[in-house]
Amino acid sequence: MRVAILGCGYVGLELGRQLTDAGHDVVGVRRSDAGLDAIEAAGFDAVRADLTDAESLSAVPDADWLVYAASAGGRGVDAARAAYVDGLRTVVETFGERASPPDRLVYTSSTGIYGDHDGAWVDESTTPDPATERQRILLEAERIALEADLIDGTVVRFGGLYGPDRYRLDYYLDGPVTEGYLNSIHRDDAAGVVAHLLETDRARGEVVLAVDDEPVSKWSFADWLADECGRPQPPKRTVAERAEAGEVSRRVRANKRCDNDRLHELDYQLRYPSVREGYRPAIDAFRDA
Repeated sequence: MRVAILGCGYVGLELGRQLTDAGHDVVGVRRSDAGLDAIEAAGFDAVRADLTDAESLSAVPDADWLVYAASAGGRGVDAARAAYVDGLRTVVETFGERASPPDRLVYTSSTGIYGDHDGAWVDESTTPDPATERQRILLEAERIALEADLIDGTVVRFGGLYGPDRYRLDYYLDGPVTEGYLNSIHRDDAAGVVAHLLETDRARGEVVLAVDDEPVSKWSFADWLADECGRPQPPKRTVAERAEAGEVSRRVRANKRCDNDRLHELDYQLRYPSVREGYRPAIDAFRDA
């Protein structure tokens, strides 16, 4: 298949590698020179385009599958709206009007849209309750993906992404670690889920939670990680203690456990079923340093 990965960053680069290895014709789309260089280094074609500019998108070839994985990074609300809503709407309209429109669109979202559930379980049927304006923007973008007229959309909600270059060892080893549950997915599995849904033609018109098998207590994980690294267990803080220090936002308060039963029903096999397997390379590197 011909695949265009729009906003080809941390997950997109790995997805492109996996799809290229599987024999698909992949192009990654970014605006920056550094982004284009990273795509070429990953072994597939790179195209420069601004996702919010329909004319700019003419540089992107026709595709059977679109993956929209743009990120606003740590920038503000206006940048988030441009990246997630304006860009996706422009892409859907522009590619949908082509003589050969895409057959599939996967939009990568976040489990952050659920907000706080006081540690209770959530799944695809749970009504979202975004805790921040940025999360409300993500939810708005989800609707654009699912309501596209000419392209079948799928929304994949990622848990916390980690993996090469994104292991938060210092945070967990040094602390203080705030209470709550950690809902995670390794970068390779995040990319693997998207590839699997496309290649098996699953989940058209659906939302799918992409998280590993174990929502783990942050405190328990931090203690386990310290033991594995030969370090003292880090200090801990409750949300109430952070609130007293004036450090708590609605995002920090958000606490939930994400259920991945649907992911297993779709026959995806996790490479890293939990953070314990996923963090092993970081632990080994730390102990060898």
